[in-house]
Amino acid sequence: MKDKTHNHENEKSCSSCATDILEEKEPLWKQKKVLIMLAAGIVLAIGLYLEFLTNQHLTAQILFFVVVIVAGYDILKRGFFSILKIRFDMNLLISIAAIGAFLIGHGEEGAAVIFLFFIAEFLEDYAAERARKSIASLLELAPETAAVKRKGNEIKVHVHEVNIDDILIVRPGDRIPLDGTVVKGASSVNQAPITGESMPVSKAKGDDVFAGTINEEGYLEIKVTKKSDETTLSKIVKLVNEAQKQKSKTEVFIDKFAKYYTPTVIILAALVMIIPTLVFGLPFSEWFYKALVLLVISCPCALAISTPVSMVSSITSAAKNGVLIKGGNFIEEVKKVKVMVFDKTGTLTEGKPEVIDIVALNKYSKPELLQIAACLESKSKHPLAEAILESAKKKGIKLANVCNFKSIAGKGLKGSIRRKVFFIGSRNLFKKKSIIIPDKLIKGFEEKGKTTVLVGNSSQIIGIITLMDKVRKSSLNTINELKNRGIKTIMLTGDNERVANAIAKKLAIDEYYAELLPEDKVAIIDKLLKKYEHVVMVGDGVNDAPALAKAHVGIAMGAMGSDVAIETADIALMHDDLSKINYLIDLSRKTMSIVKQNVSVSILIKSSFAILAFPGIITLWLAVAVGDMGLSLAVILNALRIGRKK
Repeated sequence: MKDKTHNHENEKSCSSCATDILEEKEPLWKQKKVLIMLAAGIVLAIGLYLEFLTNQHLTAQILFFVVVIVAGYDILKRGFFSILKIRFDMNLLISIAAIGAFLIGHGEEGAAVIFLFFIAEFLEDYAAERARKSIASLLELAPETAAVKRKGNEIKVHVHEVNIDDILIVRPGDRIPLDGTVVKGASSVNQAPITGESMPVSKAKGDDVFAGTINEEGYLEIKVTKKSDETTLSKIVKLVNEAQKQKSKTEVFIDKFAKYYTPTVIILAALVMIIPTLVFGLPFSEWFYKALVLLVISCPCALAISTPVSMVSSITSAAKNGVLIKGGNFIEEVKKVKVMVFDKTGTLTEGKPEVIDIVALNKYSKPELLQIAACLESKSKHPLAEAILESAKKKGIKLANVCNFKSIAGKGLKGSIRRKVFFIGSRNLFKKKSIIIPDKLIKGFEEKGKTTVLVGNSSQIIGIITLMDKVRKSSLNTINELKNRGIKTIMLTGDNERVANAIAKKLAIDEYYAELLPEDKVAIIDKLLKKYEHVVMVGDGVNDAPALAKAHVGIAMGAMGSDVAIETADIALMHDDLSKINYLIDLSRKTMSIVKQNVSVSILIKSSFAILAFPGIITLWLAVAVGDMGLSLAVILNALRIGRKK
């Protein structure tokens, strides 16, 4: 049977339309194959009635022949051309079985073989159609038209006609048609279609938004940053399409197996027909029939579709949950993971420092200390300055004017607040001023991986503010779950030993390597590959690209809006949600378990039926109804269970 699951060659990469995928389909009951099935089924039923209940043998045989022509035209045609190309396939096996049944006077079985095989092909097409619709559902997330502000007027245009820097108008309940940046308004946006997040995300001026997401409550004006064929959504669709064409090792093996399997079966069936007749003098018609049964039983339809239908179901299910997998081979590989390697900054942590401790000294209060620090840092663009200002804002502290501001390169800041001079910075800033520094207190903080900022005046230190890169809420739980699965965890970071040690202890990481350059990370991954069989690397997809490429599987965090992450990683998590790592492992294990079930059951039933064919227990129609059509249906239904994985 042909594998039609991956036939997406005519699709456009545009996020809002695709000629093949979104083509309007007729209702199921109007489709040609369904009408053929109904017609052939009715004719077959009448033929069976005439054959067995009225003894009108000739009329019945004519009706059986009509069934073969109506339902089997394409099957017989493909079988004939497979002989000409010397590439024997399942259509040839069924054609031989059907023609052979007529030759020995079993027209009803020949018709049944063709009819039931036609149904089996329909079921496979239906499974492929479901996969096609999964992609279509992604494409349909983005509307085809957009409300655009031009020359002070609001006009509706097709998304193809929207240009970069155009202003979109998006009202409550509307889907956002293109990627862009909010320039006016505030709202909460449901990003679940792209990231799999369950909770809406607040968006205000300056925030990025993505095509296909839903504006829930507020009015937004959005400046377009990407054309319709360059949006994050269009990249997801393109990636999922390409992923469905990538074959896993199991699929490649089964394809090779089927290539040699079919001619082998034909030869074996010929031997079953010839040897008992010529060597042992047994009745030709009896063993010819058994050879036909063996041919039908041996059709590897269910075996051939068992893996691809499972992989497609897995890839599309993952995409709906905000995980993009670039091919079935990566699903197979994730199941085998022995070591999970994490980058620290931006992966296990948020990559943004936050204020942890505020220690006021020498009669100053904590609010006074934080206000002085925030006033000075308001003149700076340092990442630590942003964290201190954010902390002051959260506590409702108002900033005062700063006079005579001065930045002291590599050491800190100086300024006058209410006619008093204050300093903020590292201990090096205060050492030259002969000010006593609370080294013991600072050392205690630094041993916990915290960065210390000193605040003082001309004569003394008035306080210490500590900052630390914020650990993601999901990090500890993710690491614990990986350990429960027997997976070793390793952290790589360019940060110093002290900070790395603190984070590793906090998250109970098995091993860590600190003060690494990008090339050092690659070298460590190389060593791990030699020591362990299967290594997966999780990083932010930008700085970690070489290490991600080196690992067996590279997983990029927070790929939404990041072209580099989507392009370099084998798997991309669309949101900064580490819990998706464990979802991915569970999905991989479930997928490969179902593949194993499908392959095992297919081989078991086929081989059992083949053995039972020799004593004559299995008939031709039973071989097709159960051993082919029934088995194919069971395999498809089993694979569709993967889609329910959350």
